Amino acid sequence: MSSNTGKDVLLERVGNAGVITLNRPKILNALSLDMIRQIYPQLKKWEKDSETDIVIIKGTGDRAFCAGGDIRSLADAGKVGDPLTQDLFREEYTLNNAIGTFKKPYVALISGITMGAGFGLSVHGQFRVATEKTLFAMPETAIGLFPDVGGGYFLPRLQGKLGLFLALTGFRLRGRDVQRAGVATHFVESEKVLQKEYQLITIPAIICTGLTILCWWPCLSCRLFKASSVEEILENLQKDGSAFAQKQLETLAKMSPTSLKLTFRQMQMGAGMSLQEVFVMEYRLSQACMRGSDFYEGVRAVIIDKDQNPKWKPSTLAEVTEQLVEESFRSLGDRDLRL
Repeated sequence: MSSNTGKDVLLERVGNAGVITLNRPKILNALSLDMIRQIYPQLKKWEKDSETDIVIIKGTGDRAFCAGGDIRSLADAGKVGDPLTQDLFREEYTLNNAIGTFKKPYVALISGITMGAGFGLSVHGQFRVATEKTLFAMPETAIGLFPDVGGGYFLPRLQGKLGLFLALTGFRLRGRDVQRAGVATHFVESEKVLQKEYQLITIPAIICTGLTILCWWPCLSCRLFKASSVEEILENLQKDGSAFAQKQLETLAKMSPTSLKLTFRQMQMGAGMSLQEVFVMEYRLSQACMRGSDFYEGVRAVIIDKDQNPKWKPSTLAEVTEQLVEESFRSLGDRDLRL
């Protein structure tokens, strides 16, 4: 029976499984605040429901699981002081935490584009199933943000410096590489996804069998991204001189200098924090980005005007002061995230 059916997200009980379907295929199943407000209470109900053994989340269509959030609306809200800039981050992180602490098997079928908000809806759960169509990235530094939704917890725990590399560069992982990197826990060919979903619904324990599991990833970027600052990473890349290093230098030169420094510190601190502590930290960072200018300029350059030529302020790493970084991580007092 359908427990809650909405235009943008479908929430259904199928057998002993709770099934969440992100249902905005025309905009790559982008996550909205309204969708979050539907998913969160239903997830809590299924967690307590003795007849629900497993939760499955997926996206409609074959192009995307979830390509992110509605960044343009967020930018519009920030320009006029709309509380969406607080509510969206607070409620999204609360949902991400609920997924991370969910007491039953939670399976994300991440076929297609999986970025930003899609990362938060998937990686904190017990199982993530990739296909050859999966395209994963955290491209936030290109729009004046940082890899949030728990990126500060998950990414530093990938092998070597792979997580830092992904966080700073927005590098795209595809297909089996998503699993090799440790982002996905399982891999299955896309033509077999429906069969596996049926098996999960009828026999939840099937998640432990019948899927390809790979546990090793050759982290070619580890040596170059092992550094005590963003500037040192750039030095490593310049000294290396390889085609790979040159490509990363070109990529990093396009990113918001402020975002790069905030992200580097986020990864450093998150490595030693609990998931809940990371969400509190990331909420502080989100509000710092909403107060700044780079997010709005990034959205203009990438999403609105699409000229791909953002004018960052500050425009260089050297101009991003330690004081600016420290202030971005500072407690918000009564406005801090409470989990």
